[in-house]
Amino acid sequence: MVIKKEIVAMLLAGGQGTRLYALTKDMAKPAVPFGGKYRIIDFPLSNCINSGISTVGVLTQFMPLELNSYMGNGQPWDLDRMHGGLSILPPYTAGKSGEWYKGTANAIYQNIKYLEQYDPEYVLILSGDHIYKMNYAEMLKFHKEKNADLTIAHIDVSIEEAKRFGILNTNNDLRVEAFVEKPENPISTKASMGIYIFNWKVLKEYLIKDEADENSENDFGNNIIPAMLADGKGIYAFPFYGYWKDVGTIESLWEANMDLIKKTYNFNIQDPLWRIYYRHDQLMPQFISSSAVVKTSMISDGATIRGNLKDVIVSSGVVVEENAEVVGSIIMKGAVIESGAKVYNTIVAEGAVIKSGVTVGHSQIELGKDMITVIPKNEQVTADVAAN
Repeated sequence: MVIKKEIVAMLLAGGQGTRLYALTKDMAKPAVPFGGKYRIIDFPLSNCINSGISTVGVLTQFMPLELNSYMGNGQPWDLDRMHGGLSILPPYTAGKSGEWYKGTANAIYQNIKYLEQYDPEYVLILSGDHIYKMNYAEMLKFHKEKNADLTIAHIDVSIEEAKRFGILNTNNDLRVEAFVEKPENPISTKASMGIYIFNWKVLKEYLIKDEADENSENDFGNNIIPAMLADGKGIYAFPFYGYWKDVGTIESLWEANMDLIKKTYNFNIQDPLWRIYYRHDQLMPQFISSSAVVKTSMISDGATIRGNLKDVIVSSGVVVEENAEVVGSIIMKGAVIESGAKVYNTIVAEGAVIKSGVTVGHSQIELGKDMITVIPKNEQVTADVAAN
């Protein structure tokens, strides 16, 4: 039975996240905690429901257990629908059990039948590892106005950063005239955000052709978009001016968390008109003792604070004991900072314990120089640790 939907979102959430090292050893990158209460995947899922998109396929792959358990039936994001809602889509190819997605385009190709059951006019392709708030309905309106075959969301970046992205060149009408994936010599500073709206019939045609090409990398940036450009398809660039960060490295993840409390950018996750939804932990309220000194920090439910915090993101169930000092750090769920310990510019993963009197991290850091210390999940730190 076909249940007609105007637009279906496909959220690519299978990233291994190798540049997050210990944080993604046993979980997919989109499941990594963020901002005390959230996971990275909460942001695109919340963007979907806030934009009026209620049919979302989440394509999982690497270490999906924690991510799948967290998403459940989609209820926290109002995606537990009888028709549509949230669907978890692991890799599958008929007759080839266990074959992983070969690339971003192949991931969508393997789920053509999922999309066909909704017969959509449009397909929204998203990544599960970006922190941002975006109204996809505005992008869809732009797509329709331009009568586009494909619309690519883009941001302006510095010329130094441009080498990390797919780079667009457009005319005055924002029609894309050139696209180069991660160029050595960028043709512009208009960077693709990895957010696409395709006309479904056009996308399906190109996915089938791409899959038949044995030399293809089965990737949107390297294959699908260049093929559409070569055929003269209508590709347009939708400009985005809000906060957006790819949190694929330790440094960028730390920076994005610090942005929440330092107000470096206009990124308000407390906006009641654009809520970021998440799966709640039913915990008691936070406790902050009279001995604690807390400056510019975010503290989640169930945390117990008796020490000193400055510029710290504290997740649920964290304990910071008396005379402990934590500065410029992210302390994830259930971690303990014992009495007299000092933690500087560090990401302390879930369940880790920094033992009494131990010093972790550098008190002075230089951003971009790999100076953020990471303490792995459930680690017992009994001796001083500098950045890894």
